[in-house]
Amino acid sequence: MSLLGETKKGGYLGLLSYGLIVMTLTHTLTHAFQQMHMTLYPVLKVEFSLTNQQIGLISSIPSLAATILTIPSGLATDRLGTRKVILFSSLIAAAGSLVAGFAQDPWMFILAVSLFYLSTTFYHPASYSFTSFLFPPKDRSKALGIHGAGGTLGMALGPISISVLVGLLAFGWRQVYLAWGVPLILSAFLVYFLRYIPREDVQAKPGDGQPTAQVEKLLSTSLVMFLIFGALRTAAANMTMTFLNIWLVETRGLDLSIASLVFGASSLMGIVAAPLGGVFAARYGDKRWITYTLAVAYIAFALAFLVPGNWSFAAFYLGYGFFHLLGMGANSAISAKLSPSKQRGMGFALYFLPGSIVGAFAPMIAAYIADTFGVFNVFMTSVCVFAVTWVLFRFGVKVD
Repeated sequence: MSLLGETKKGGYLGLLSYGLIVMTLTHTLTHAFQQMHMTLYPVLKVEFSLTNQQIGLISSIPSLAATILTIPSGLATDRLGTRKVILFSSLIAAAGSLVAGFAQDPWMFILAVSLFYLSTTFYHPASYSFTSFLFPPKDRSKALGIHGAGGTLGMALGPISISVLVGLLAFGWRQVYLAWGVPLILSAFLVYFLRYIPREDVQAKPGDGQPTAQVEKLLSTSLVMFLIFGALRTAAANMTMTFLNIWLVETRGLDLSIASLVFGASSLMGIVAAPLGGVFAARYGDKRWITYTLAVAYIAFALAFLVPGNWSFAAFYLGYGFFHLLGMGANSAISAKLSPSKQRGMGFALYFLPGSIVGAFAPMIAAYIADTFGVFNVFMTSVCVFAVTWVLFRFGVKVD
């Protein structure tokens, strides 16, 4: 299966199959668009004369659209196959880049962002299913860590491209969206030429240290608790990201290019954190690893806003990003572990569904808090929600 051969020690060399490389690359390109609009909020606020509530709508409407199609994306993955769904998601993203590139009013921009969110909605169940089927359970955290690193790279490169192309090279923000559409379309050809399309788990052999029992029930108690945990965690993150750049520019006095660089660099941590976290999760156990890393991440998040100074903010916020992303592979592996093999697409659709639901409401809640109590209190609310998610995961989610 591997282009580079298998390794006796089960290291990353044996994991670098063509399929995993393609999934990681497409994951990067799909997520490049996801946070670009949040980076541009200070510019859009002036250009389109937006209020805080209208900025909240730009974040909420696309998430609501994604929520409606999350379940159909899981069904499509299980019935049509992963490759067709991934190709469809690429076409949607390409359309979004065109609409954003010619957007002349807020509603065109909202349509473009909605298309990007719909693209990731269809992409995630298909690509995560594909990757989870490529490798046995003992290697799954590591493989999903590599795959997740591609997504975090994309989330970092999007805002950083704004910083470089708009801040340094004087590009218009619309041109940046059009530029990202080119590699996205090219990556679709790599997906089209995939020959090996896995559709079920690699079967474990007795005595090799892997669990041979298969999960038969999709909506178990542990999965439901895991989904609630993911929903609250996404809500806190979305509330923060919606107003972070506005706060950094308007309150902390940072230039947009510098604020965008910090914003993107937090996700850039995932290039190292996601694969590294996959290794440790495979060694120490997915749940234990997430419990420890999230505790450190949430403490760093709180300190980023409580300790004065822009340099201290950047250091702690990047620390939050790094430790938060250390658990990316383990989170995906838990979702796969709690989902039946023949419903893996639906399992991953459910994994992302709560985030889409709260993503539709969290920015509006954040806008209300910002208008009523001040933008800083948006971040303090996120600190409290993060603390609740840690307790919920630690005591409510049971994984074998």
